[in-house]
Amino acid sequence: MNFAMWKKALQVIPAVSKDEWDALDFVSKWLISTRAAVLVMTFISSALAGLFAARDGHFSLLPWLALTLGLILAHATNNLFNDYTDFVKGVDKDNYFRTLYGPQPVANGLMTTRQSLAYAGGTGLVALICGLYLIFTNGNDPIIWVLLGLGAFFVLFYTWPLKYIALGEVAVLLVWGPLMIGGGYYVLSGQWDWNVTWASLPYYFGVTTVIFGKHIDKIQVDVEKSIYTLPVILGEKASRYSVVGMMVLPYLLVLGMIALRYFTPVLLLVFLALPTLRRILPNFLKPRPETRPEGFPDGQGGWPLFFAPLAFANNRSFGGLFMLAFLLDVAIRVIFPAFWR
Repeated sequence: MNFAMWKKALQVIPAVSKDEWDALDFVSKWLISTRAAVLVMTFISSALAGLFAARDGHFSLLPWLALTLGLILAHATNNLFNDYTDFVKGVDKDNYFRTLYGPQPVANGLMTTRQSLAYAGGTGLVALICGLYLIFTNGNDPIIWVLLGLGAFFVLFYTWPLKYIALGEVAVLLVWGPLMIGGGYYVLSGQWDWNVTWASLPYYFGVTTVIFGKHIDKIQVDVEKSIYTLPVILGEKASRYSVVGMMVLPYLLVLGMIALRYFTPVLLLVFLALPTLRRILPNFLKPRPETRPEGFPDGQGGWPLFFAPLAFANNRSFGGLFMLAFLLDVAIRVIFPAFWR
């Protein structure tokens, strides 16, 4: 077992040769092929669902663990299926952009299409088992069946046709927010609460900036491949400023929800992420550079990606602090129930 590679694959998307790939253990191969470094975004969504449930007295560890595992494996299945679909549709041919910034196991000859489908099928099956467990431990609730069906739909059809018709970014916004956090809260509590959906907006706006950034980076090559992502439709400038809005708005939303007394002032901890925002935001106010800027990382999640890793760093900083601050918020309410009413 290559623990060093496990750690690396959870931090970046490591580039490996065929010989290196063949020498890796199964877990390392799975982590690389599922792009495990980005699965942290799904973990945070599930953690937030659990914290909202805990704040309202509905948290139970085993269902939350099943929810978290199921969501992470569903995301991983989508990443595997994304690679398979783009390969069989011929998108990854001729050094397509995706093959330049990180390993695409099928396109790079690291695994066959059959192996890729086996990885996706096995991962998706475990995700499905988690979902069925949550359904049947909640009295065969039809709403959870609907949530499971929506999740399966986005897993299978995000890459095609949604990404091709400017709905990929909308799908990400819906999945990481209302579906994962709002739906996760429903699974744990047995009730839908729109306040949970609105209160989690600051986080899933950040997740959406990552896919926006990635698609801005790929505008030119996506046009050539007839992949009409939302940045292709909007154009680079409008897309960059959309990302700026989604990066700034979460801070205003947090202030508003503190003013409305939905959050305690401990949520002000998210403002510790402002230095990261100040470092990253100016890059979105000007066009994408033609060549790699000096000092900008190359490969393994870096160049030729530019906006995507910047958005990911901002989301990781803000999202981590948002989750930590909300954890403290819940602790304050549990330990000192009269402190903030």
